[in-house]
This record gives sequence, structure tokens and C-alpha cells, in this order.
Amino acid sequence: MLYEHQSTANPNMPLRDLFYVARVLERRTRDQNLYGSALVGIPTPRFVVFYNGSDYQAEKQLLKLSDAFQKKQETPELELVVTVYNINPGNNPSLMEACCVLREYAEYVELVRKFVREMSLSEAVEHAVDHCIRNGILQEFLSENRAEAIAMSIFEYDEERHLKSEREQAYHSGKNDGIEEGRKKGIAEGIKEGIKEGIREGEVRFAKLLQILSAEKREDDIRRAITDSAYREQLYQEKRLQEMGK
Repeated sequence: MLYEHQSTANPNMPLRDLFYVARVLERRTRDQNLYGSALVGIPTPRFVVFYNGSDYQAEKQLLKLSDAFQKKQETPELELVVTVYNINPGNNPSLMEACCVLREYAEYVELVRKFVREMSLSEAVEHAVDHCIRNGILQEFLSENRAEAIAMSIFEYDEERHLKSEREQAYHSGKNDGIEEGRKKGIAEGIKEGIKEGIREGEVRFAKLLQILSAEKREDDIRRAITDSAYREQLYQEKRLQEMGK
């Protein structure tokens, strides 16, 4: 079962999951005889995305690999279906009731969005974490991983806000230059994916830094690194955490 959480809609999840599941099955069957006469059994796959972005999305939708086929087939010979659940408050109540962690996570994200309208992002995340701990929302996780949760929440919120801004800028730029609709959409998607990949690499690097500082019990440094980019870069150098690709 492959799960992914996203704060931006992504119609390419079926193709991405195809790559994921192929790698997983290759590892799972590495010691099996795929050229023999006996059928090799594999786990029954399930592909799910949990969406909690601020843009409107249906409560539940199916994304199909065949939607991307340049030549449509009535009965596709290759198919992969991803179920996308909107986990923003008010959506999929039965699912949220069945999974309290998912429900509480959605409540936490909604609190961050509420507080960020009234204060800075770092303050909003701090307030949301404090509120959740006081009110039993993700209490154990947030209490034990407070600094890491705050840092990653800031990165996630910045990613969502940044991507949305870049999409809007790309759209208006394409419109003003008279670029045809298909090319304009491609430019926006390309920018979005490029930025998203860069942010993901930054998240991995930052997560490694947080793990090291947490193991060394440097809580003050963790808090400072969240908001002070210059100091964060200093810590990267100290711990020899280079940017990916360098």
C-alpha cells in the first residue's frame, strides 16, 4: 500500500506510483524465479493520496494512468488507479472518524492556517503546536518531537505558499506574452515541479540537521535554525551537510 500526503494537487501521481511500485516489486521478487513455470505471487497494491491543500479539490477522486495516454484506449492494457482523499475539515467524515491520527493532523494544519492570518508563520506554528498539546491533538507526537515538527511544518507551509505563488506568476506571464494555453500550462507545471524538487531536497537536508542537533540535545540551536537562515547555513557547514548534487 503506497500512501502520500500532498498540499498541492498532482495529476501525475499514477505515473509516479507506477515507478514506485515497480521498484518495490523488483525488490520483493529479487529471490523469486520469474522465469519458472510457477506463478509468483505479489501483494495486492493500493494507491492513496491524502490531500490537505488550500485549493478546492473534490472530497474523493480517482486519478488514472490511462488519462495521460496520448492515444486513448477503450480498454487500457496498462492501468493504475490512485484514490485521492481530501482530508481538510468537513471532508470524508467516516474516514476521519476511523483514523484519529489523520483527523488530528488535519486539525493541526487548519490551526496553522488560522493563526498565520494573525501572526508570522513561525509564531503561528508555535501557537498551533501549543494549542494541540494542551487539547490532546497529536499530543504525544508533538510533545516528543516538538522542534522537528515545528521546523517541518514551516517548510511544508512555505512549500504550499511558494508553489501557489509561482503558478500564479507563470500563468499571468504566459497570458501577457500570448503563449498558447497548453504551453502556458506546461511552463507553470515545469516551474512547480522544479521548485518542489528543490524544496524537497532542502527538507531532507534540514531534517538531517535536526536529527543531529536533537541527538546532541541542542534545543536552542534547533529553535534558532528554524527562523535564522544564516545561522542554519552555518550549522550546515559545521555538520558538513552539503546541498544535494554538490
